[in-house]
Amino acid sequence: MEVGGTIGTTVPSKVGILLFPGFEPLDVFGPVEAFHTISKQLAKINLVWIGPSLDPVSTAPKEIHTTTMGSTVDTRVVPTHTYDNPPEDLEVLLVPGGLGPRVPSSDGAVAFVKKTYPKLKYLITVCNGSEIAARAGVLDGKKATTNKFGWKESIATGPGVDWVRTARYVVDGNVWTSGGVSAGIDAILAWMAHVYGREVARQVANEMEYEWRDDKTWDPFAYIFSEYA
Repeated sequence: MEVGGTIGTTVPSKVGILLFPGFEPLDVFGPVEAFHTISKQLAKINLVWIGPSLDPVSTAPKEIHTTTMGSTVDTRVVPTHTYDNPPEDLEVLLVPGGLGPRVPSSDGAVAFVKKTYPKLKYLITVCNGSEIAARAGVLDGKKATTNKFGWKESIATGPGVDWVRTARYVVDGNVWTSGGVSAGIDAILAWMAHVYGREVARQVANEMEYEWRDDKTWDPFAYIFSEYA
């Protein structure tokens, strides 16, 4: 750590957000808020957005049925890079969940994770983004967790994974997996504590005015949704 409390250059700074049609908004924007906060004064972060093409990627594409109410709630992100042309120096990849991992259009994302994982310093999944990692084979033989509401569907994608149901997030080597939706914020803050120091992570949480659940072993939704176990 350098003078003044900022982080030096030996820690990872190139972070990629994996996009695919039907990604869950908070899976992405919760962690991105934390990266945005730490980037202002505490650490250098170069964040890129990686999609199947350079066209905007939607949280609610027409081919994925996201509502039974006839609602239109469509958030779109414009990628900076594609699966076929990612940055060569990518160090951290965040994989969100959503309905997208459960449709054929996510096959490209699975292939990208399989190809990219060996080059990464860290892989972080949020919610059922673990399904993409599991389908890519990178969770085989590892402990991991995932969304508790969709537990059965998610763990079926990785029979070779040691799934931990009660965990808020799980760390196994350089792979960090988290529970449903908001758990991604807890996991990314814990990852920041691991990489940049606990004081830095706590400062990020406080600036976000976020009540950090700093206990990786406890996820109340494992009990709230126990009927789906």
